[in-house]
Amino acid sequence: MTLELIVQKRNTSQKAKALRESGSLPAVVYGRKTESTPIAVERKAFDKILKSAGESSIITLKGLEQDKQALINDVEVDAVSGEPIHADFYAIEKGQKVTVSVPLEFDGIPPAVKDLGGILTKVMHELEMEVDPTELPHSIKVDVSKLEALDSQIKISDLALPPSAKLEVDLDEVVAMISVAKEEPVEAPPVDLSAIEISEERGKKPDAEGAEGAAPAALAPEKKE
Repeated sequence: MTLELIVQKRNTSQKAKALRESGSLPAVVYGRKTESTPIAVERKAFDKILKSAGESSIITLKGLEQDKQALINDVEVDAVSGEPIHADFYAIEKGQKVTVSVPLEFDGIPPAVKDLGGILTKVMHELEMEVDPTELPHSIKVDVSKLEALDSQIKISDLALPPSAKLEVDLDEVVAMISVAKEEPVEAPPVDLSAIEISEERGKKPDAEGAEGAAPAALAPEKKE
Protein backbone atom coordinates (compact mmCIF):
# COMPACT_ATOMS: atom_id res chain seq x y z
CA MET A 1 0.00 0.00 0.00
CA THR A 2 1.36 3.41 -1.03
CA LEU A 3 1.01 6.11 1.60
CA GLU A 4 0.88 9.68 0.35
CA LEU A 5 0.73 13.01 2.14
CA ILE A 6 0.18 16.41 0.52
CA VAL A 7 2.56 19.03 1.91
CA GLN A 8 3.52 22.58 1.04
CA LYS A 9 6.49 24.79 1.78
CA ARG A 10 5.94 26.84 4.88
CA ASN A 11 6.69 30.51 5.37
CA THR A 12 8.68 30.60 8.60
CA SER A 13 7.42 34.10 9.34
CA GLN A 14 3.98 32.63 9.97
CA LYS A 15 3.37 31.84 13.63
CA ALA A 16 3.15 28.13 14.39
CA LYS A 17 0.16 28.71 16.67
CA ALA A 18 -1.77 30.46 13.91
CA LEU A 19 -0.88 27.66 11.51
CA ARG A 20 -2.21 25.03 13.90
CA GLU A 21 -5.39 27.04 14.51
CA SER A 22 -6.01 27.01 10.75
CA GLY A 23 -5.98 23.20 10.73
CA SER A 24 -2.39 22.65 9.57
CA LEU A 25 0.60 21.11 11.30
CA PRO A 26 4.05 22.75 11.08
CA ALA A 27 6.75 20.28 10.08
CA VAL A 28 10.17 19.97 8.48
CA VAL A 29 11.70 17.55 5.98
CA TYR A 30 15.43 16.84 5.79
CA GLY A 31 17.79 14.05 4.78
CA ARG A 32 21.28 13.00 3.84
CA LYS A 33 21.01 14.83 0.52
CA THR A 34 17.93 16.93 1.26
CA GLU A 35 18.29 20.43 2.66
CA SER A 36 16.13 21.11 5.71
CA THR A 37 12.85 22.50 4.40
CA PRO A 38 10.00 23.89 6.56
CA ILE A 39 6.66 22.47 5.42
CA ALA A 40 3.03 22.38 6.50
CA VAL A 41 0.61 19.45 6.28
CA GLU A 42 -3.10 19.17 6.87
CA ARG A 43 -3.55 18.10 10.47
CA LYS A 44 -6.32 15.54 9.88
CA ALA A 45 -4.41 13.91 7.01
CA PHE A 46 -1.28 13.67 9.16
CA ASP A 47 -3.21 12.12 12.09
CA LYS A 48 -4.65 9.48 9.75
CA ILE A 49 -1.22 8.64 8.31
CA LEU A 50 0.39 8.50 11.76
CA LYS A 51 -2.30 6.15 13.03
CA SER A 52 -2.05 3.76 10.07
CA ALA A 53 1.68 3.99 9.29
CA GLY A 54 3.33 4.92 12.56
CA GLU A 55 7.02 5.80 12.36
CA SER A 56 8.18 2.70 10.47
CA SER A 57 6.51 3.10 7.07
CA ILE A 58 7.66 5.00 4.00
CA ILE A 59 5.43 7.95 3.09
CA THR A 60 5.53 9.80 -0.24
CA LEU A 61 5.46 13.55 0.34
CA LYS A 62 3.78 15.30 -2.59
CA GLY A 63 3.58 19.04 -3.29
CA LEU A 64 7.27 19.98 -3.26
CA GLU A 65 9.45 20.50 -6.35
CA GLN A 66 9.70 16.72 -6.54
CA ASP A 67 8.09 13.92 -4.59
CA LYS A 68 10.04 12.74 -1.55
CA GLN A 69 9.96 9.35 0.11
CA ALA A 70 10.28 9.87 3.84
CA LEU A 71 9.86 8.42 7.30
CA ILE A 72 8.14 10.18 10.19
CA ASN A 73 11.29 10.69 12.23
CA ASP A 74 9.88 12.53 15.25
CA VAL A 75 6.57 13.92 16.49
CA GLU A 76 6.40 16.62 19.15
CA VAL A 77 3.19 16.52 21.18
CA ASP A 78 1.48 18.96 23.50
CA ALA A 79 2.28 18.15 27.14
CA VAL A 80 -1.35 18.65 28.21
CA SER A 81 -3.51 17.43 25.31
CA GLY A 82 -1.08 14.88 23.86
CA GLU A 83 -1.90 16.18 20.37
CA PRO A 84 0.87 16.55 17.72
CA ILE A 85 2.20 20.11 17.41
CA HIS A 86 5.21 19.51 15.11
CA ALA A 87 6.63 16.70 12.97
CA ASP A 88 10.01 15.83 11.46
CA PHE A 89 10.23 13.86 8.20
CA TYR A 90 13.47 12.15 7.15
CA ALA A 91 13.84 11.98 3.36
CA ILE A 92 15.13 8.69 1.96
CA GLU A 93 17.39 8.79 -1.07
CA LYS A 94 17.19 6.14 -3.80
CA GLY A 95 19.30 3.11 -2.88
CA GLN A 96 19.76 4.30 0.70
CA LYS A 97 19.04 1.77 3.43
CA VAL A 98 17.38 2.87 6.66
CA THR A 99 17.68 1.66 10.24
CA VAL A 100 14.32 1.51 11.99
CA SER A 101 12.59 -0.25 14.87
CA VAL A 102 9.68 -2.24 13.46
CA PRO A 103 6.88 -3.14 15.89
CA LEU A 104 6.00 -6.80 16.43
CA GLU A 105 2.35 -7.76 15.94
CA PHE A 106 1.31 -10.80 17.99
CA ASP A 107 -1.44 -12.87 16.41
CA GLY A 108 -3.35 -16.00 17.41
CA ILE A 109 -4.02 -17.91 20.63
CA PRO A 110 -1.32 -20.27 21.99
CA PRO A 111 -2.66 -23.82 22.60
CA ALA A 112 -0.27 -24.02 25.57
CA VAL A 113 -2.23 -21.18 27.18
CA LYS A 114 -5.69 -22.35 26.19
CA ASP A 115 -5.28 -26.04 26.96
CA LEU A 116 -2.37 -26.32 29.42
CA GLY A 117 -2.75 -23.22 31.57
CA GLY A 118 0.58 -21.68 30.51
CA ILE A 119 1.30 -17.96 30.39
CA LEU A 120 2.30 -16.14 27.19
CA THR A 121 5.38 -13.99 27.81
CA LYS A 122 6.21 -11.40 25.14
CA VAL A 123 9.95 -10.88 25.46
CA MET A 124 10.29 -8.39 22.60
CA HIS A 125 7.90 -5.76 21.25
CA GLU A 126 9.93 -4.32 18.37
CA LEU A 127 12.88 -5.30 16.23
CA GLU A 128 15.55 -2.91 14.97
CA MET A 129 16.86 -3.59 11.49
CA GLU A 130 18.67 -2.03 8.58
CA VAL A 131 16.53 -2.52 5.50
CA ASP A 132 15.84 -1.30 1.98
CA PRO A 133 12.99 1.27 2.23
CA THR A 134 11.06 -0.53 -0.50
CA GLU A 135 10.92 -3.64 1.72
CA LEU A 136 10.23 -1.89 5.01
CA PRO A 137 7.22 -3.55 6.69
CA HIS A 138 4.69 -1.65 8.77
CA SER A 139 4.95 -4.44 11.36
CA ILE A 140 6.27 -7.99 11.73
CA LYS A 141 3.74 -10.72 12.45
CA VAL A 142 4.42 -13.15 15.30
CA ASP A 143 2.12 -16.19 15.10
CA VAL A 144 1.81 -17.34 18.73
CA SER A 145 -0.61 -20.13 17.76
CA LYS A 146 2.57 -22.18 17.17
CA LEU A 147 3.24 -22.27 20.92
CA GLU A 148 1.80 -25.69 21.76
CA ALA A 149 3.91 -26.95 24.69
CA LEU A 150 4.82 -25.41 28.04
CA ASP A 151 8.43 -25.04 26.93
CA SER A 152 7.61 -23.59 23.48
CA GLN A 153 9.49 -20.54 22.20
CA ILE A 154 9.48 -18.30 19.14
CA LYS A 155 12.89 -16.93 18.17
CA ILE A 156 13.90 -14.16 15.77
CA SER A 157 14.95 -16.86 13.30
CA ASP A 158 11.31 -18.02 13.18
CA LEU A 159 10.04 -14.64 11.91
CA ALA A 160 9.40 -13.69 8.29
CA LEU A 161 11.82 -10.80 7.71
CA PRO A 162 12.47 -8.75 4.54
CA PRO A 163 15.25 -10.23 2.36
CA SER A 164 17.39 -7.09 2.73
CA ALA A 165 17.04 -6.90 6.52
CA LYS A 166 20.22 -6.87 8.58
CA LEU A 167 20.08 -7.28 12.36
CA GLU A 168 22.60 -6.52 15.08
CA VAL A 169 21.10 -9.11 17.45
CA ASP A 170 21.47 -12.90 17.57
CA LEU A 171 18.82 -14.77 15.58
CA ASP A 172 18.47 -17.20 18.51
CA GLU A 173 17.10 -14.47 20.79
CA VAL A 174 13.61 -15.26 22.10
CA VAL A 175 10.68 -13.16 20.93
CA ALA A 176 7.88 -14.94 22.82
CA MET A 177 7.63 -17.96 25.08
CA ILE A 178 5.35 -19.94 27.35
CA SER A 179 6.01 -19.80 31.07
CA VAL A 180 4.38 -21.64 33.97
CA ALA A 181 2.92 -19.81 36.94
CA LYS A 182 4.68 -20.60 40.21
CA GLU A 183 2.53 -21.26 43.26
CA GLU A 184 3.12 -18.75 46.03
CA PRO A 185 3.78 -20.33 49.48
CA VAL A 186 0.98 -19.74 51.97
CA GLU A 187 2.30 -17.66 54.85
CA ALA A 188 0.94 -18.04 58.39
CA PRO A 189 -0.81 -14.93 59.73
CA PRO A 190 1.44 -12.73 61.87
CA VAL A 191 1.32 -13.32 65.63
CA ASP A 192 0.00 -10.43 67.72
CA LEU A 193 2.68 -10.18 70.42
CA SER A 194 0.82 -7.47 72.31
CA ALA A 195 -2.13 -9.82 72.79
CA ILE A 196 0.20 -12.45 74.25
CA GLU A 197 1.69 -9.98 76.75
CA ILE A 198 -1.75 -8.89 77.88
CA SER A 199 -2.82 -12.50 78.29
CA GLU A 200 0.26 -13.26 80.45
CA GLU A 201 -0.41 -10.27 82.69
CA ARG A 202 -3.99 -11.35 83.20
CA GLY A 203 -2.98 -14.92 84.09
CA LYS A 204 -0.22 -13.99 86.55
CA LYS A 205 -0.81 -14.88 90.28
CA PRO A 206 0.19 -12.28 92.90
CA ASP A 207 3.12 -13.12 95.23
CA ALA A 208 2.33 -13.84 98.88
CA GLU A 209 4.54 -10.94 99.86
CA GLY A 210 2.60 -8.65 97.64
CA ALA A 211 -0.78 -9.77 98.92
CA GLU A 212 -2.48 -6.97 100.83
CA GLY A 213 -3.14 -7.75 104.55
CA ALA A 214 -1.00 -10.93 104.64
CA ALA A 215 1.68 -11.09 107.33
CA PRO A 216 5.03 -12.69 106.60
CA ALA A 217 5.20 -16.24 107.98
CA ALA A 218 8.38 -15.48 110.02
CA LEU A 219 6.63 -12.68 111.97
CA ALA A 220 3.42 -14.54 112.78
CA PRO A 221 2.91 -14.86 116.59
CA GLU A 222 3.51 -18.27 118.12
CA LYS A 223 0.56 -20.07 119.64
CA LYS A 224 0.98 -20.52 123.41
CA GLU A 225 -0.11 -23.77 124.99
